[in-house]
Amino acid sequence: MSASVCNRILQRTTQSFLFSSRAAPAFSSPFLSRAHRLGPSDDEMYQRTSMSIMQKEPGGGIMIHSYSARGFNIDGNKVLGPCAVLPPAILQWNVGSHEDITEESVSLFHMLEPRIEILVLGTGERSERIKPSVLALLKRKRIAVEVQDTPNACATFNFLISERRVVAAGLIPPPVSTALETTQQ
Repeated sequence: MSASVCNRILQRTTQSFLFSSRAAPAFSSPFLSRAHRLGPSDDEMYQRTSMSIMQKEPGGGIMIHSYSARGFNIDGNKVLGPCAVLPPAILQWNVGSHEDITEESVSLFHMLEPRIEILVLGTGERSERIKPSVLALLKRKRIAVEVQDTPNACATFNFLISERRVVAAGLIPPPVSTALETTQQ
């Protein structure tokens, strides 16, 4: 069909659609008007559709709710001492301080499948330096590392999880703060 014939058909169809006063659909083709006018027998041919507009998304991820000198509250699970958070698992992490973070202690993070994008390390009360050999190993494994004090590491982990990033955390509880201690008189 030539372009001028197509344009004339389109103009006629558009004119009848825009200026038609009839109750019937403006398009004369049964294929074009069928979707607008379903008969009683069409229920057998077409299935009804239902949907929920507000549906909670499953699998929001693990969240760290609180921390103390004794450990962590992770989704209602009380974890004592240092831990490795590898969604969906929470494991005891065999480190006592930032000095104990070695190539061997982080091996569990780079052996995961699917591979994690970011490892958040919480080193206790303040941000501590990690051994360069550990950082080099994680860089070779293409894992970004964020080293922070534990309170900020918990917040960073929660933020990254909420953005659906593939993240893990190695957390060391901060020591007891003397400012929070109470004495009996």
